[in-house]
Amino acid sequence: MKNQYQEKLRQCARLAHRNNDWDGGRGSVFAMHVFEPARAQTWWDDISFVLNKRRVMVWWVHPRMKYSDAIEDVAWKAAGEPPSRGDQSLIGEKIFKPAGRSRKRIHAYRSSPTPAALSAYYERLWEIERQLQRDGIDHIVTTSMSFTHLNWCTGVDLCVPSEIRYQADAVALAALARRLLTRETTLAIEFPGYAYGRVKWIAEAQGREEDTERRREEG
Repeated sequence: MKNQYQEKLRQCARLAHRNNDWDGGRGSVFAMHVFEPARAQTWWDDISFVLNKRRVMVWWVHPRMKYSDAIEDVAWKAAGEPPSRGDQSLIGEKIFKPAGRSRKRIHAYRSSPTPAALSAYYERLWEIERQLQRDGIDHIVTTSMSFTHLNWCTGVDLCVPSEIRYQADAVALAALARRLLTRETTLAIEFPGYAYGRVKWIAEAQGREEDTERRREEG
């Protein structure tokens, strides 16, 4: 028996695609972000295609992205709770502007200085994170996929070790997502035994340094 709510979402998604045909009916793959062929490593992208007259949105991340997020989480836990700002307002000083003979109104806000204790906390946090970035953590990321029906698309959260540098890479990832959705294949078949952990993270360190240096030169 069909789930009436899920079926309603599918119908809404078909209608949404029909009324907003992003690809002009060509069935093409559309990537939301600019490709960066020069990057040594890629981290995430949003890619869409059409399946069964419905838009499919693939929210892709590389396993290194999840590993990096885990490093940030560990760093925050190690640093502990940030100190309170005390009586200092987050908004800061109000700057008024005349609004007639005897009236005035708030024109802007001047940020209050960051308390020394809070600055020291973030310096400690960043130092912890830098060390964890260098040394890695005991954490394993595997491939994963989940999907949900929304009223404008089928949303797919996909974590696989692809590199998205060119349009052809986006097309290949969309093809993989399509096969996974239609159950023509599985992640276990495509990436048997895959695991991303400390060894891979450290092995890729040179690539991250190259990307950082390249962005510094371009900026």
